[in-house]
Amino acid sequence: MAGSRENWGSRIGIILAVAGSAVGLGNFLRFPTQVVANGGGAFMIPYFIAFLFLGIPIAFAEWTLGRYGGQYGRGSAPGVFYVVSRSSWAKYLGIFGLFVPLVINFYYLIIESWCLAYSGFSLLGWLNNITNPSDMKDVLLEFQGINPTRQLGSIPWSLIFFLVAFLINYWIVSRGIVAGIERLNKICMPLLLVLAIFLTVRVLSLGTPNPSLPDQNVVNGLGFLWNPDFSKLANVDVWIAAAGQIFFTLSVGMGAILAYSSYLKKNDDVAHSALSSSATNELAEVVLGGSIIIPAAFIFLGAVGAQEVAQSGSFNLGFVTMPLIFNKLPLSPLIGFSWFFLLFLAGLTSSVSLIQPILTFLQDELNLTRQKATLLVGGVTLAVALGVKTTLALGTLDELDFWGGTFLPVVSGLVMIWIFGWVFGARQGLEELNRGSLIKIPKIFEYIIKYVTPIYLLIMLVLWARKNIPMITMSAITDPKVWWATLYTRAGMILLGVALLIAIYFAGKHYGNIKKLDDETDPS
Repeated sequence: MAGSRENWGSRIGIILAVAGSAVGLGNFLRFPTQVVANGGGAFMIPYFIAFLFLGIPIAFAEWTLGRYGGQYGRGSAPGVFYVVSRSSWAKYLGIFGLFVPLVINFYYLIIESWCLAYSGFSLLGWLNNITNPSDMKDVLLEFQGINPTRQLGSIPWSLIFFLVAFLINYWIVSRGIVAGIERLNKICMPLLLVLAIFLTVRVLSLGTPNPSLPDQNVVNGLGFLWNPDFSKLANVDVWIAAAGQIFFTLSVGMGAILAYSSYLKKNDDVAHSALSSSATNELAEVVLGGSIIIPAAFIFLGAVGAQEVAQSGSFNLGFVTMPLIFNKLPLSPLIGFSWFFLLFLAGLTSSVSLIQPILTFLQDELNLTRQKATLLVGGVTLAVALGVKTTLALGTLDELDFWGGTFLPVVSGLVMIWIFGWVFGARQGLEELNRGSLIKIPKIFEYIIKYVTPIYLLIMLVLWARKNIPMITMSAITDPKVWWATLYTRAGMILLGVALLIAIYFAGKHYGNIKKLDDETDPS
């Protein structure tokens, strides 16, 4: 390997880093939309069931496998799966732990740069005079390069802010685990929570801003979000949406936690860290994320308007509706800046975690230095992301999000829980999980991990596929330009997958060294 592997500088550092990986745009944009669109408070029932039987078990598995693999100098999914199984075939299953975060990172950086740009636009008051949704939508479409109306002038703000966000991300990861990622999260996570609390308090303090509409108040706004429509529980789509949200929000099964936890020391507490980071994410999502957007929309737009907001999509919700609502408040530039800078910080702490798995693979398995690995991944990301930016109107971002951010993370999670529960062994896995832990995870999780979680995942995956696969076939696309863009995007993803499999093959030629290290210093 190129140089010695790092260790996290502190326990709080790793907890904040993994929480930062999980706390992202989905907490403040996607979650409220999912709740309202899927029965309000009734959605929270399958949500917390999925959290208990999917999110937590896979988090336990990923933290434990990562720490175990790190003891052998391996922190990427291919290397860890080989260490655990001692079988050459297992390393190829690790492709999901490289492919998924890399594909998500290609487009996540673009959305993150939008948040950074809009925080600046808000602070400068550029959005203050816009009073209707169509004009605000035009600004967004112009910024995205879809509809150049020149309301923002001739300066290519979107490209400028994308390059700034790109450079920030890759400068941070180039500095390493402690000086880069850990330091970032120690600064950004507390600041993120402060901004979220500030916005939550501001929304909850609105009371009844319009006396002529007394029903549009904070209490009814929260009720609109949380009152259950139990009839929705009979709809399998609600259960699928809840499971998808848990994967999306906790970032489990994607390889990021695996890479992060591989830099732990042998007896560092993974059980407590997994629970702490998951709890931090749930605080940000359920308590804070659920108390900003929809209550504010209900207060100013009413029940029908809030419902329309939730159904309009996360981008319209965050970049069109929310600025219009903030314009109705005193100090709107400050409020708008707080909102978009909050989203940028959430995106930044998540995007660096998406870069780390492929860096770990290149360092551990192909002996690249961190600087060379960063330049290689950064160059590929820059080329692909710029291509996605210029084809937004053709749906390339949505295509990458479907495969990288929706479907394949569930497949990756299924592979990871199977490796942990059946190849590594649920009993041995639980013993490894509890080693060095201040709290002991009960034995019941051995059976949950081995049986309940994989069966739950298989059922959700089959039901989800039955609904969605027919809609994403090439024959379902009627626009010729979109058809070709989709074909090129899928072909590009296939080529990426083949390239990763080839890299895993060559990396596997060095895996005999792992056995020798195991024989000499078996950490189990």
